[in-house]
Amino acid sequence: MSALFYRGPSLDDLHTEYAAKGRIDERAPVTSSSSVVVNAPVERVWALLSDLRGWPGWYPEYQVLDLGVMAPGERFRWKLGGLKITSRFAVVEPRRELTWSGVVFGYRAVDRHLLEPLDGGRTRVTMSESLAGLFASVLYGTDKLRQGHDRYLAALKAAAEN
Repeated sequence: MSALFYRGPSLDDLHTEYAAKGRIDERAPVTSSSSVVVNAPVERVWALLSDLRGWPGWYPEYQVLDLGVMAPGERFRWKLGGLKITSRFAVVEPRRELTWSGVVFGYRAVDRHLLEPLDGGRTRVTMSESLAGLFASVLYGTDKLRQGHDRYLAALKAAAEN
């Protein structure tokens, strides 16, 4: 029952103590981690992932609304479907990790993308996320989050392999 009311740490603590340290809030009621192996080098995968303005070209559900410099601490606004999200970059390590914290309707999230070069010019991409807020598990749920990640990773794989 307490998971229904878990709001997680403050957004500032979530950003500095979790996202900036390359981790999600494991106590959050909604968490997911999915991976895919992409038959493309890490440089190609990073180029797609880090081109936020280009996201709609391979994943139409994402659209960047406001983006300045892509650097730790910098904010950006984007849409996931019809939801407007305000996020702040936490880790921007080219060809390795892109992590941010964010908030939508009072729900706090950490999104982490980890890239791992593999033999044969392949790349493993792991996407992890935590989502906390009142009734988060009822309103959104882990299965829905995982399904969204799987669609996103499949689209990233297809774009990188083309």
